[in-house]
Amino acid sequence: MSNTKQHILAIGAHAGDQDLTAGAVLAKYVMEGHKVTMLHLTPGEKGHPLLSAEEYAKQKTEEAHQFADVIGADVRFLSYKDAELPVDETVKYEVADIIRELKPEIVVTHWSGSMHKDHSNTHHIVNDARLYAALEAINRDLPNHRIKRMYYSENWEDMYGFNPEVFIDIPEEAFELWVKGLHCYAFARGETGFPYIDYYKALTVVRGIVNGFKRAQAFAVGPGGVHQRLQYFM
Repeated sequence: MSNTKQHILAIGAHAGDQDLTAGAVLAKYVMEGHKVTMLHLTPGEKGHPLLSAEEYAKQKTEEAHQFADVIGADVRFLSYKDAELPVDETVKYEVADIIRELKPEIVVTHWSGSMHKDHSNTHHIVNDARLYAALEAINRDLPNHRIKRMYYSENWEDMYGFNPEVFIDIPEEAFELWVKGLHCYAFARGETGFPYIDYYKALTVVRGIVNGFKRAQAFAVGPGGVHQRLQYFM
């Protein structure tokens, strides 16, 4: 990898989505001196069995900031509600404007084939926002910006048609920092019923072993993708 500093924008439907699925890679990049911004389109506030949506939204927002602080990332939220994320021009331009503002080289987001409509909606929002951000002919407050590379993270809810193609090596220090950050989230600790931390920790071992790494996180790139074992996104 060149010495040029990169900026990764990780866009999730809910707080915690990209934290789980790409967080170890994000931690690795921050440790190498690169910049990471996490953009959550909703808090993901309707999944707690004991808390109201309002209470859980506040808690998840705090947890997202705690995770970002642990790995050294910035964090932003849009104002949409869990399970009510639209696919319209308003939200697409909101995301496009953030891309123009932050000028990331790399964007990580959801794969399209998901059991959760917010996840698949986010995929389509981000892909159109990438185009809107890039087109100079679209007149916005900020000049256009072209993302160099787009990756789709491996989420157990987004596996319909997902083909893991890019495998990023996870060093021990980044892995430990990622796990520490995940423990900031109540749902990741298993308090809403699914043992997310256990699942995603195990997945890094599975993806690493078959690619010659101790641990790795996997990503798709879409049509024309080629299996790649990498130290960093290329």
